[in-house]
Amino acid sequence: MNAKQIYWAACVGVCAAALIAALGCQRFDYRLNMTHSLPGTLYLVDKGAPIARGDLMAFRWHGGANYPKGAVFIKVAQGVGGDVVRREGQKFWVNQTFIGVAKTMSRTGVPMVSATAGVIAPAHYFVATSSPDSLDSRYQMSGNIAQSDVLGRAYEIF
Repeated sequence: MNAKQIYWAACVGVCAAALIAALGCQRFDYRLNMTHSLPGTLYLVDKGAPIARGDLMAFRWHGGANYPKGAVFIKVAQGVGGDVVRREGQKFWVNQTFIGVAKTMSRTGVPMVSATAGVIAPAHYFVATSSPDSLDSRYQMSGNIAQSDVLGRAYEIF
């Protein structure tokens, strides 16, 4: 190869790498977890990927509890449309799987109102984590998450 061919090959390579990176940026996003709701710190979000029960999912918060509207939350999809949420006191189940106990007071002393039991609506998700301090579908403030608020499936990197 002569110098001109090497130059053009390098240009094509750089353009191809830039195109791949640009397309990847449209499909994937990275999110930091700043709370103790999940063990990881950095998560990859596959935007638009379908969500199944048990998947980590990223969604936009509707606002409230000192989190701005549009803040991105990552939780586990514990229930999907058609699943049954059962509540006994402050304890929650989805179908026959125990999810956790809803607190009556937040860590900062704010009263927390538990969600109600029932069937999860189509295109909605009951989200939760194993953390007792997780702000999730066990509380009316969060409720079930609509598909329209879902960004995609999340994967823990570290």
